[in-house]
Amino acid sequence: MHTAASPGAAPLGADPLQLERDHLASSRAALRAMREDAESLDLRDVTGTWVSAAVLQRQVEQRIAALADMAHTPLFFGRLDYLHAISEELAEGGKGERFYIGRRHVHDAGGDPMVIDWRAPVSQPFYRASRTEPLDVEKRRRFGYTGGELTAYEDENLSDPAETDTASALLAAEIEKPRVGPMRDIVATIQPEQDEIVRAEIGGTICVQGAPGTGKTAVGLHRVAYLLYAHRERLAKSGTLVVGPNSSFLHYIEQVLPALGELDVAQATVQELVKHVEVRGEDSAEAASVKGDARMAEVLRRAVRSGITLPTEPLVVQRGSRRWRLPTYELAEIVEELTSREIRYGAAGEALPQRIAHAVLLKMEQGGEAPDDRVQDAVARNPQVKAAVKACWPPVDPAKLVHRLLSDAAFLAACAEGILTEEEQAVVLWPKPGRSVRTAPWTAADAVLVDETTDLVRRTPSLGHVVLDEAQDLSPMQYRAVGRRCSTGSATVLGDLAQGTTPWATGSWAEALHHLGKEGAHVEELTKGFRVPEEVIAYASRLLPAIAPGLAPATSVRDAPGSLTIARVSPEALDPAVVEACRAALEREGSTGLIAADARIDALGELLTEAGLPFLDPGTETSAEARLTLVPASLAKGLEYDYVVLEEPAAVVAGEPDLRTGLRRLYVALTRAVSGLAVVHAEPLPAELG
Repeated sequence: MHTAASPGAAPLGADPLQLERDHLASSRAALRAMREDAESLDLRDVTGTWVSAAVLQRQVEQRIAALADMAHTPLFFGRLDYLHAISEELAEGGKGERFYIGRRHVHDAGGDPMVIDWRAPVSQPFYRASRTEPLDVEKRRRFGYTGGELTAYEDENLSDPAETDTASALLAAEIEKPRVGPMRDIVATIQPEQDEIVRAEIGGTICVQGAPGTGKTAVGLHRVAYLLYAHRERLAKSGTLVVGPNSSFLHYIEQVLPALGELDVAQATVQELVKHVEVRGEDSAEAASVKGDARMAEVLRRAVRSGITLPTEPLVVQRGSRRWRLPTYELAEIVEELTSREIRYGAAGEALPQRIAHAVLLKMEQGGEAPDDRVQDAVARNPQVKAAVKACWPPVDPAKLVHRLLSDAAFLAACAEGILTEEEQAVVLWPKPGRSVRTAPWTAADAVLVDETTDLVRRTPSLGHVVLDEAQDLSPMQYRAVGRRCSTGSATVLGDLAQGTTPWATGSWAEALHHLGKEGAHVEELTKGFRVPEEVIAYASRLLPAIAPGLAPATSVRDAPGSLTIARVSPEALDPAVVEACRAALEREGSTGLIAADARIDALGELLTEAGLPFLDPGTETSAEARLTLVPASLAKGLEYDYVVLEEPAAVVAGEPDLRTGLRRLYVALTRAVSGLAVVHAEPLPAELG
């Protein structure tokens, strides 16, 4: 494999590196021209309504924002030299055989492409081509950057049988680049197995079981970017959403999609999706588990329909000088028919007065009158009809109904008969219910119940695509809440069964996908790691037989001897050893995370302050002044740091309600490091680590 000169060395021959730098400069100039063209558009004379003008103005503003040139982000990261000409359609207007692959499309003044969007079909061989399947690619070139400057290149001559496969130095350097600031995109380093998931069709749901460091989160985000490119008009109407486990995680990933030119993807936690009531209480693990059980859906369905009653008297409607009588049995038949159809409670309640009015109109026709639709609408609004509807099908306020269910033991017993045991009913009841919805001790699990009830009353709008990350930690009822948001769309489900740290963590993806409403989803497993060094992931994988015996241990493409150190010290030497480990990590380039049991965070914060080491909260962007983040073990999931100092693994395990959950929490903490992990402990390590 031919590699260009490293930064500072003179390239051989006709200075191809300078030619590539010239193309980069020309491409940046072309991008600036594209942005200036968009900024110069005059929309004052655009015909149409003010609404269409406002929509057009917003589209132009989005276009201008998407054309921003990020000075420290490479405009292109690769080049493909094809053996044969590519069609103009696939080449996005290009007529040659050479294409520069980058984060967005850039064309010159004549419309010819200077950089091809990584999502375009012609770019796919950059990720998929190999010596065994070159896909008509003669040469694949990767570029190396320092800051925003192009400093090196590296070629793979895929059509040359004399060349042998060797590891890409630039690819490894990009993967190992220090993690300073929020999560970066991986568009330059997407691997073939990842690319297959990214480019999968929009119609199906994909579930990705990914070991730590396999890039499952990045794959999910790049899949959203790809789908928006391939199905922009469709998803612009229906919307897209990324669901993460907490706000720190969402803050960590929030710059990935904008860096790829996608600015309109919503992000939320599950709790933000179900924010119908103000959460001010906290459940025990047992109560949260019962409330999160899928059986609660049937309990709520019964509660919603508990107010439906059959009429006991006929309905008499006064119209002018005449009165029309609807017998009790006919009125009951209408109510029973709507009840049997299992349509949304609110929709049925709206249909009921029209059904009754239609039955009254039939009486009118039999009496010699000729009523029309306007008469039917008038009858549906008749006070007698409205009173009958309210008596048979009373309106339901979801929050008030759940409030009653969780505070009224008799009502809960009636709705949960044959579903929840008496012990389970006692667990979910509030010990001190508030007198009203506003003062009730709502918990996070209660909010999900309110969301389920809201959907029983009125259908939740569905989005075109939802990405659900760290999905292994959701309860069945939370899966249902997310599933409602993509009931007519598709989803990308990301997670790792070995990292499930809630008492209700899912046992299998088949079970999770069932609750999500996506039973036919395809499950992909990523086991090849790119982030965590082999020495670290092998050590953490010692826990797998205890926490996820069905999963294969992950491997890593990165062999970094010395990336794992384990130091046992005396109890009185623990604090100084932790400070020293943090200082040693901070001497190196990149970010450092100090991960510890939640109960130790306050004390460690004081320790770091006394030691003169400034530190950040999880999700906060690092800077030259502060590159150390103090991370509670409960918030470590999904985050990554160049160097991790893990304090007292035994305390991390002991901080959870049971051993298995504690070991899973430890597995998460052990796998956050990109370049090095230092374990510092005074207590014996858990036996499961060997």
